[in-house]
Amino acid sequence: MGTFALVLAAVLVVWYLWESQHRKTRAMSGGLHADITLRHEQEWELYHNDFSLCSKKSRVCLAELDIPYKSHHIDLIETGSYETLSRHYLKVNPGAIVPVLVHNGHPIYESHDQLEYAAAHSANPDLLVPQDAAKREVMDYWVHKSSLIGDDPIAAVDETAGNAVPGLTTPIFAAMVKHIPTHRILTGLLFHRLKVRAVFFLALKLFGLKNLSKMKPVIALLHNSKKAMQAHFDELEAALAKSGGPWIVGDQFTLADVGVMVIFDRLREGDWLDEFLIDARPNVRAYWTALQERPSYQAGIANHMHPMVTHGTQAIIELKQTDANFKTAMTGT
Repeated sequence: MGTFALVLAAVLVVWYLWESQHRKTRAMSGGLHADITLRHEQEWELYHNDFSLCSKKSRVCLAELDIPYKSHHIDLIETGSYETLSRHYLKVNPGAIVPVLVHNGHPIYESHDQLEYAAAHSANPDLLVPQDAAKREVMDYWVHKSSLIGDDPIAAVDETAGNAVPGLTTPIFAAMVKHIPTHRILTGLLFHRLKVRAVFFLALKLFGLKNLSKMKPVIALLHNSKKAMQAHFDELEAALAKSGGPWIVGDQFTLADVGVMVIFDRLREGDWLDEFLIDARPNVRAYWTALQERPSYQAGIANHMHPMVTHGTQAIIELKQTDANFKTAMTGT
């Protein structure tokens, strides 16, 4: 038995060392990487995930621009496994994140860069980008405002609505990882450059959605994120009132609206919208209705609703109805 254990340990060490060499991850700068050429079949290809916030942005943008693309769905741990850490995907993006937009074989990293690149290289470059300098400045501000900035977005929840979203996503993370085998989460602990994410998911797996209210650091993060998001929504209400709507810069739907659309949808997935679509924000309420009526919302979001996300949303709704402690922890009331 002792000999067998030693041999097994040696095999595991050799396996880990070999895999570590072939699953190295590193941060990748945004924008087009013309120095990298990937195997491709179409002019445009998209590596994305149904649940990924940034993937939603890229899909909506491509739908608005009427750009056809070959779809490569890549699993995140939340939707089943760390496919982003697989050897085949790390050849596409050594950063181990989605989405990656590919144009003629060359990858474009970072979703906000993908939006600008796709718009500039579409048949109508002015469709989603205003030519008026003042409106372009407003658009650029809200593109930034809806983006995830940095490796640790929760450190800057006051800076962007995109950074305030991850904290509010915690409940649905907890609902989804319930169905993910622990050994798959451990893959992230072994190979992901941001190991804190794997630790976080392991903690959510251990405690579960029902016991989320007992995780005081998580609840503090959630409430801090919610407070920041309220401020972002107040700013959005003022921006829409100033522009006259229906969109952020007025009559033209722009890249800013693409970015904000997915923020709304993530809040929908986490059953948060009732706390943000309040009577004091009539312009925001009308804006969300108009966003859902865009064909791009159907093509880029509604047609990509992952069953694990749908079940997670329902689990949150039901637990709020049956567990007073959970509801109080989530809403603060």
